[in-house]
Amino acid sequence: MSDQKTVIEALFIKALASLGVENIPVVLERPKVAAHGDLACNVAMQSARQLKKNPREIATQLIAALEAIPETKATIAAFEIAGPGFINMRLAADAKQAVVRQVLTQGEKFGLSTAHNGENILIEYVSANPTGPLHLGHARQGALGDVLSNLMRTQGWNVCREFYYNDAGVQIQTLTTSVLLRARELQGETIEFPENGYQGLYVIDIARDFLDKKSITTRSGEVVTASGDLADEANLRAFSVAYLQNEQDSDLRALGVSFDNFYLESSLYRNNLVKRAVDAMVASGQTYESEGALWLKTTEFPGIVDDKDRVMRKTDGTFTYFVPDVAYHLAKFDRGFTKAINIQGSDHHGTIARVRIGFQAAAKQLGMQVPGIFPDYVLHKMLKVIRDGQEVKMSKRSGTYVTLRDLVNWVGKDAARFFLVSRKADSEFVFDIDLALSQSDENPVYYLQYAHARICSVLAQAQEKGFSVPSNEEAAAADLSSLTDKSAEALMNRLSEFAKTLTVATKEFAPHTLCFYLKDLAADFHAFYNAQRILVDNEAERNARLALLLATRQVLRNGFALLGISAPTKM
Repeated sequence: MSDQKTVIEALFIKALASLGVENIPVVLERPKVAAHGDLACNVAMQSARQLKKNPREIATQLIAALEAIPETKATIAAFEIAGPGFINMRLAADAKQAVVRQVLTQGEKFGLSTAHNGENILIEYVSANPTGPLHLGHARQGALGDVLSNLMRTQGWNVCREFYYNDAGVQIQTLTTSVLLRARELQGETIEFPENGYQGLYVIDIARDFLDKKSITTRSGEVVTASGDLADEANLRAFSVAYLQNEQDSDLRALGVSFDNFYLESSLYRNNLVKRAVDAMVASGQTYESEGALWLKTTEFPGIVDDKDRVMRKTDGTFTYFVPDVAYHLAKFDRGFTKAINIQGSDHHGTIARVRIGFQAAAKQLGMQVPGIFPDYVLHKMLKVIRDGQEVKMSKRSGTYVTLRDLVNWVGKDAARFFLVSRKADSEFVFDIDLALSQSDENPVYYLQYAHARICSVLAQAQEKGFSVPSNEEAAAADLSSLTDKSAEALMNRLSEFAKTLTVATKEFAPHTLCFYLKDLAADFHAFYNAQRILVDNEAERNARLALLLATRQVLRNGFALLGISAPTKM
């Protein structure tokens, strides 16, 4: 129906023009009550002020104008005026069934849009310090970022997935010291381990491999070989960072998450980009000196609100952490990204205003023509993990927290990815391990994958019975006129909503919208399957129902691919 909606919108625009109405948007929505029809439009009420008439009178005239257009009859079977002037429509049977042909013809491309025509967008997520295993927050970011990147591509965006390494802070030195002390301990020394040191078993593993003079091949192909010499701090640091980067990469691969680029914070200093950003902010007049520190006037910037001014350079000469962030976002825009999305924990909420203000002030001074909002943010809350009815709080590997790898090992990639994006990012939720492993309708991943497997089973049964199973091309050309019962219409209506779901999920940065849609699609399929016998003797009816199943399977597969979960043929 996505194409049918476009046709109907064009019909309304033509009818409105005949009444002298222009520049009124035509919005078609599905009525909340199915008995009210297939589509509804409130344009008569929206036109009342322009035409200076009662909306119901306008609706009557508009329906007459629509019925006078020859193409209307092929698409809309009946109109009805409801309430203060809503126009409810019942679609012609052919119009409802057209979505089946559309899905089968377009296949993997069904639902895709070219609206953004290759515009560049950078999505930054995970961006963990290379100082330990990835935790549940990184897991949620990884799934959100990966699925949102897939969704953005459905709307024609040219997406770059980026991982930003904070490799210029004190955390790296803390890691190096922690590994050094554990290595000395392995050599038999008695040590006093600092409270702020990294406590997990992974530190001991790194120390042991360093003493054993092992080698690590980094993602860039560089080989880092441990010298085994504890006095060689530079080598110890390089080996520790490479070790953890490889471990993080392995964990992300287990979750099915990948990146197009890795960006080092240290490069911002090495290439003088932090200095450029600071100089530009100072030149903008948006800074001042006070109490030996340099401040950014974030309370006086037009259009962006902050509750207090922010320190940029501390009294000891070092920069606060949002300053390299400003430099980083200037570099993003320099690289041709007209839109950027950062996926971070909700604890980063306080940095949004100062980064945007610093970016806008510096960009204007540097002569950049930047959008009013840059970057966009998706902030997520943490999640709790429940297993056997009890909250799981700690992993031996990390020493303090449940890791991303723990989650994947417990429930598998499919369940981990789906559950991590199945709720709105800024909502808290409980990840129930037992539910994710259950083979019941209560487990949404099982419920969805079972729908796909059930369709595959019906197709296999058809072949076993000696029936010819049509190809997608043959099914698209089949007689679909028998698909008129309520369960078939409900399923076809749901299929028609796929493209809009992708558009909304992308526009609102809301991957959970796709999860909700797929659960509804699976429910509509199961209802159709339970209401209709598919493999009937009548060939025309059988092929029509098989065509609907093939279309449903295709849309399920398209949705699964975006979520990064598998489409099993047997369960």
